Amino acid sequence: MAFGSRTAGSGKHRGSSRLSRKTAGYAGIAALAATGVVGSLAGPAFAADNSTEHSVPDAGYNAVVVGDDLAGDIEDQAESQQRAAEHAAAQAKAEADAKQRAAEAKRIAEAKAKAERDAAERAAREAERKRLNTFVAPVGGGISTHYHAGGGMWSSGSHTGIDFRASEGTSVHAVGAGTVVEAGWGGAYGNNVVIKHNDGTFTQYGHMNSLNVSVGQQVTPGQQIGLAGSTGNSSGPHLHFEARTGADYGSDIDPVSYLRSHGVSL
Repeated sequence: MAFGSRTAGSGKHRGSSRLSRKTAGYAGIAALAATGVVGSLAGPAFAADNSTEHSVPDAGYNAVVVGDDLAGDIEDQAESQQRAAEHAAAQAKAEADAKQRAAEAKRIAEAKAKAERDAAERAAREAERKRLNTFVAPVGGGISTHYHAGGGMWSSGSHTGIDFRASEGTSVHAVGAGTVVEAGWGGAYGNNVVIKHNDGTFTQYGHMNSLNVSVGQQVTPGQQIGLAGSTGNSSGPHLHFEARTGADYGSDIDPVSYLRSHGVSL
């Protein structure tokens, strides 16, 4: 008999609502009354005790309805908790994914910044290397007396360097990077400076009015080493410049060719 029973459909589904279950129960009782079943069942109860005429059927029906309501509430709660758990899990995953993306973006940014710093450092080192290997003219004036020019002014009978036009007080520069090996009075050269360069060659600057460097000092291309003058065996303010293979007098080489071989235009 179908009274009081629930029909199970295929697959998982929610139980019927409380109102639907009660309505279905009332409809079933009405159907039984129409066929006389309720009357036949209720007759003995009326005869036995009129004060409890509906106690047995009502108690049984209400128990079924209350049980169904409790099961529905439990199922509702379970589904609600399941949805909350799924939402929390999805939120946690989204947060974890966001943190991972942020960490990856930070790693990429740091790697890029490091690469840029490394590139800048390499460029700076290369620029410094080029600067230290660059040669410049000692003064801005042109040549007044050329290499090996003859005359009685020179003890060797010829000019061992070149003379640059330079008024007194003109800044004199080291032509390249190197170490000062002589700085002071040089006899006929007057106040002079001799520099040993990184390629093993030497340059000499004579007749200066004053000096700005001392022996052992490191100099860079274009650094001021003194001021032009007319000290020593000189006929007037100018700069006497020599290129040498050694530090001493007599090791001179053509200074024009020397400067040009180091990239200086004269």
